Amino acid sequence: MLTRIRNAKMRKHEVVDIPLSKLKLELARILKEEGFIRNYRVVGESVKKNLRIYLKYIDNEEPVISDLQRVSKPGRRVYVGKDQIPSVKGGIGVAILSTSKGLMTDQKSREAKVGGEVLCYIW
Repeated sequence: MLTRIRNAKMRKHEVVDIPLSKLKLELARILKEEGFIRNYRVVGESVKKNLRIYLKYIDNEEPVISDLQRVSKPGRRVYVGKDQIPSVKGGIGVAILSTSKGLMTDQKSREAKVGGEVLCYIW
């Protein structure tokens, strides 16, 4: 999902379609709440559903998402405790964590005092 968004923003696409999963839907919800995308929607037939993400640009030129960086990978999972939650670019960016209470941003997981797996950094 992150690679598709990164590729779409580099080519200045308005929309990107991604095969749907619950994790991707929650990730899109967080991106919308944080203001990185305009909107998202589930489209498609009953079996082949896609997540359509509408990218956000400043003055129709500069993408709001500067960069996406995946942290945890299948070969190397990165877990943090409640005291080691990273801040991205001095608080400008957002770290997304998979916690026992669902997907959360770094700020919300600090407030909830819960750690988890660091999925990605977005700034």
